[in-house]
Parts: sequence; C-alpha cells; structure tokens
Amino acid sequence: MHRSEKVWLALSFGMIMGFMIFTGYQTFALEMGPPSAKETIDPQRVDEIAPFNEPGVKQVGENEYEVVMTLQIFSFTPHDIEIPAGAKVTFILTSKDVVHGFQVAETNINAMVVPGHIQRITQTFEKPGEYLVLCNEYCGAGHQMMATTIKVK
Repeated sequence: MHRSEKVWLALSFGMIMGFMIFTGYQTFALEMGPPSAKETIDPQRVDEIAPFNEPGVKQVGENEYEVVMTLQIFSFTPHDIEIPAGAKVTFILTSKDVVHGFQVAETNINAMVVPGHIQRITQTFEKPGEYLVLCNEYCGAGHQMMATTIKVK
C-alpha cells in the first residue's frame, strides 16, 4: 500500500469518526435526537380509548394544559380551543381515518398525524390572539375546509 493511500484511508476514517462523535454529542448531550417513544392506538376504536374518548382542553398543572384532539375527515375535534396566554400546552393528537397535518400558523408547530399513532407536541403561547390551525397534508376532496382556531387570551 502506498503512502498516499494510507494518508487517504486515515483521513477518511478520521472524518467518519468525527461525524459519528459529533452526531452522538448532539443526540445525547444536547438532546437533539429524534423522539423515540412511539405510541400506537387502534384507529377503529379511537372514540373508546382514553384520552381520546373525551377530547378537549384540560388543565393539568399550574399554567399547564393538555389539548386532546382527534383529526378526522375534514375536521378537528374539539373545533375551538381556548387557553390563557403564557400557558404551556401539550397537544395529544391522533387520526381516525387518513394521514392529516397539524400546523399552527405563527408558531413552529408542524406535525404529521398518522392513523394508529399518537403525536405529542408541546408549545407555549406567549402572545394573546387567534392562531389558525390547518391540515397541511392532503386528506381528500374537502381538505381545504379543514381548519380551526386556538384562542389565546
């Protein structure tokens, strides 16, 4: 093996190890890894299984709320959501039928909601106002009508 081949092999190996160390540092030390807690649900029995049997807004702590929502053909349940400004809100979402999107305008919330899976998203709404919630995954002929609002007071 020539000297230049050994140099290139050493550089390549060093770069691969550097990338692996960097990725490991981001994942474990900075907690930037993908979510690993995969929750599933029977999409045919969503209305029978807690917490989706009682969708709505629930206060779970001081200035902490949970919003349990089901997404189904062209609608969100519950349709209107009211929360106080500055509240930490955890959205617990699932779909009853097809893949839907859950995007809240003027925030960084943007998730895909897949039938048979439970999606959890946490957000703090600092600014009072009305936030538009849209389905951003094509879900059928009435997709453009699938919207609701979050009122932050």
